Amino acid sequence: MGELEYYVIAPAEELYQVADQRGYHESEPFNKFTQFRVEAMGMLARCGARIKYGHSEVGNFTADGKVYEQNEIEFLPVDIEDAADQLVIAKWVMRQLAYTYGLELTFAPKITVGKAGSGMHVHCRLMRDGESAMLCNGQLTDEARRAIAGFMMAGTSLPAFGNPHPLSFMRLVPHQEAPTSLCWSFSNRSALVRVPLGWTAPMDMAHTANPAEEPSLRDFSVKQTFEWRASDAFADTYLLMAALCCAARHGLEAPEALEVAQRTFVELGVNIHDRSNKQLQESLEQLPASCAEAADELEKDRTIYTAEGVFSDSIIDYTIRYLKSFDEDCLRQCMAGDGEALKQMVRESINNG
Repeated sequence: MGELEYYVIAPAEELYQVADQRGYHESEPFNKFTQFRVEAMGMLARCGARIKYGHSEVGNFTADGKVYEQNEIEFLPVDIEDAADQLVIAKWVMRQLAYTYGLELTFAPKITVGKAGSGMHVHCRLMRDGESAMLCNGQLTDEARRAIAGFMMAGTSLPAFGNPHPLSFMRLVPHQEAPTSLCWSFSNRSALVRVPLGWTAPMDMAHTANPAEEPSLRDFSVKQTFEWRASDAFADTYLLMAALCCAARHGLEAPEALEVAQRTFVELGVNIHDRSNKQLQESLEQLPASCAEAADELEKDRTIYTAEGVFSDSIIDYTIRYLKSFDEDCLRQCMAGDGEALKQMVRESINNG
């Protein structure tokens, strides 16, 4: 299942403004484009997409007389080909609808320095004969841990498919709602792979909140997923989904996978980016910092993707050439001190993806 983040850009209003970077799960009238989001989800459902829900996101700021409001639409788990179709069709439908509203909508991973960027997270779930293979007795199975380890082992090369633009790497910086270190954790949004909690044991939240209600324990284990958090909507969605499958399979087959899973695990509540955890961060492998670095990592990990003929050598070679075609010399340093250069790159790329 995909999670699609985006910004809506429109003339600013003075009424019911939201504090900078405080838009998460805001409601109308503070969230200005709720109706657009609701209508978009209705249209996507009629196209056959399975919608989980939509909500406003962290990113919210005003500049040069315009409001920039971040929202997100989340889908439900489906077979991987359908999951890719849902995301691709959603972007087309949402742009069409934005045009009829007279709004500008962008899936760009970064539109300005210092504000939350937009990602395209992918939740994954292992199934066997229609049943979840993620949990056993309330704990992650070895198979789930191996698949997560595969994401760790291929973690530096997966951005070649999931983050194929210089703006992608402007998003992958600390303290900007994006991961940078190769690690996984439970319900930890600073980790590269997050395992949402809440599905590991029978529960009845209605009874807990209202003790007079009759308890009705239900098994929610089929909802358990693990979430790849680095990718953004500039990705070629189909190549990304195939690459994630290759990475998971690599982990399932690698003899050292469980050791990798143990070594890259970070405890719940540990913020990787916090200064007090600097030693931990330095012990972890880091995501590439540019398209060129991602290309080099893809070359190193080539066989993970070409095994079993999933990717051809020609696709890998083309992807490497494409990533190295960008002029990225000192990109981070230039962008940090040159707002106009970033604005120009955003203007040129705002409708990518």
